[in-house]
Amino acid sequence: MTIFNINLHEAVYSLSDALDLVGVTHIHHGKRVAYMAAECGKQMGWRGQRMDDLFQAAILHDCGVSKTLVHSRLAQFEWEKEGDHCMIGAVLLNTCPLLAHLAPVVRYHHTHWSELKDMDLPEEVKFAANCIYMVDRVDVLSLGFMVDQSNLLLGREEIRMKIFEKRGDWFCPELVDAFMQVSRSEAFWLSLESEHVSGYVSVWLSETTQREMDFEELRSIVRIFSYIVDAKSPFTKSHSDGVARLSRYLGELFELSKVSCEMLELAGLLHDIGKLRQPDALLDKPGKLTPAEYAQIQRHSFDTYTILKNIKGLEKVTQWAALHHERADGSGYPYHLSTEGLAIEARIVAVADVFQALAQKRPYRDSLQPDEIMEILNEMVDEGKLDRGVVLCVDSHLQTCWEKAVGV
Repeated sequence: MTIFNINLHEAVYSLSDALDLVGVTHIHHGKRVAYMAAECGKQMGWRGQRMDDLFQAAILHDCGVSKTLVHSRLAQFEWEKEGDHCMIGAVLLNTCPLLAHLAPVVRYHHTHWSELKDMDLPEEVKFAANCIYMVDRVDVLSLGFMVDQSNLLLGREEIRMKIFEKRGDWFCPELVDAFMQVSRSEAFWLSLESEHVSGYVSVWLSETTQREMDFEELRSIVRIFSYIVDAKSPFTKSHSDGVARLSRYLGELFELSKVSCEMLELAGLLHDIGKLRQPDALLDKPGKLTPAEYAQIQRHSFDTYTILKNIKGLEKVTQWAALHHERADGSGYPYHLSTEGLAIEARIVAVADVFQALAQKRPYRDSLQPDEIMEILNEMVDEGKLDRGVVLCVDSHLQTCWEKAVGV
């Protein structure tokens, strides 16, 4: 069994970075919520593992949000179906043994205290969920002042009073009292600025070290990333899974080591995480992209690198994932590397990405059959775009490659 040394906090932080991209311009929401929740938790006297769980749940509380349309609604103080993303997030976290204990907190982080207090749940879950709900609403209220007045201090009393008005109804009285206490200082509000909240989170990151994870544990974390990005568009549903299966299969055909094949699977799952920054309408556009839209799309592989680069122990996975749009002749993006600068694993992921995309329906065309896909791949080889050896391998095992790509 392959063992990886990974810092769980780094993985969670990177997942938070990915979730930040969904907002396109409204970034660091999860980190600000985590900071405020931690300050309130300390005021409540919480310590140790309870605080760490609160911080992790807070930084991941919106993991059920993939679409920019849904994310834009989060900026409203209250809206219909606001609990939908809570349920999705809880289901996602339940698939990961290392994060499943956070699922109930995420599930109820938009539930009013008047309802939550009588539910058959552990008290720590109720308090953590309601704490996140409260400071989540604080951050939403803060947005208007940060954007319109550029000075949050001018709006702090109005925000504090709006939260206090919900004391005992939406929010637990003790939590509101804790918030009212910690939010008295200017420092509390000034710390919400990006550079300060990032520094606060960096301290949390430094408090844990790498730990051993087996492949199944690591993959369960990675699959949360891939689910979030694949759920962004009905046309990309299961794309990452297909690329992952096909990449691993091709690695096995090339007789790469077991650990390389496992890392190829992870790279396939992670390769498109940078697409979370793309507006939904762009990914669902039925026609040809304009030059400006194509330029926007071109940044997604670099964003994939930016998100993943801070997870120590996944350096090769990060590189292979981020290079999936590089081409053999150097005409790809974002680095314009050619075959000499691309590991065989990166070339495999690039071919698997093209194959799976062609095998899936897209807004501008229907899904293609194996022989049609092979014709396009061969054309790309002749043009110097894809690795000839990898494409020959696909051709020799075409039916199985197609089954891996589409999940048969």
